[in-house]
Amino acid sequence: MGALDIPFHFDARRRTAETNDDDHIRDMIRMVLFTSPGERVNRPDFGCGLKQLVFAPASDAVAAATRQLVHGALLQWLNNVIVVENVDVRIDDAAIVATVVYMRRDTGERRQDEFSRPLAAG
Repeated sequence: MGALDIPFHFDARRRTAETNDDDHIRDMIRMVLFTSPGERVNRPDFGCGLKQLVFAPASDAVAAATRQLVHGALLQWLNNVIVVENVDVRIDDAAIVATVVYMRRDTGERRQDEFSRPLAAG
């Protein structure tokens, strides 16, 4: 049996949608990146607050702090699933774009995935 696909939905058979392990890990990373602390009632400290940082003044210090914030949140919430090697966050064409380089703990496979969200999204 595969992992539940996130966000939760039904597949063409009208059953709970499932996904493979690679996609499930990407879904979990996406949740950490784009969930703001306080957004989840039962886990108020979950997430990294990436969306709020787009309004901070652009500087090398803010960029470094953002990378550390994202890296720390991924470590806190997904350390048992992945080893985070590198994080890059940028604003590109009215979207937040985060590139995460990581290694899957279960297979040792190294991956680089890009995650984006429009700035207008809340």
